[in-house]
Amino acid sequence: MLVEVTQLFGIKVYSNKGTYVGDISDIIIDFDRGSIYGVYLEQSNSDLVENGAAISIPFRMVKSVDEIMILKNFPDKVKVKSG
Repeated sequence: MLVEVTQLFGIKVYSNKGTYVGDISDIIIDFDRGSIYGVYLEQSNSDLVENGAAISIPFRMVKSVDEIMILKNFPDKVKVKSG
């Protein structure tokens, strides 16, 4: 069981279908609410995310967290917007 937010760093993230999405490289905190807003993946699975781009995932999309993180849902393919 996780007790500190720092324990999220490096955790592997998987889709609801069991596909590896990436490793957590940073945490997005909502200081006004005192809660985690989301997680940031510096590099993602290029089979799911175009070019393996960095992505953020809102914490409301998380189904469970322990030794790994499982998402409630995740698109089959994410296309990255160009600048």
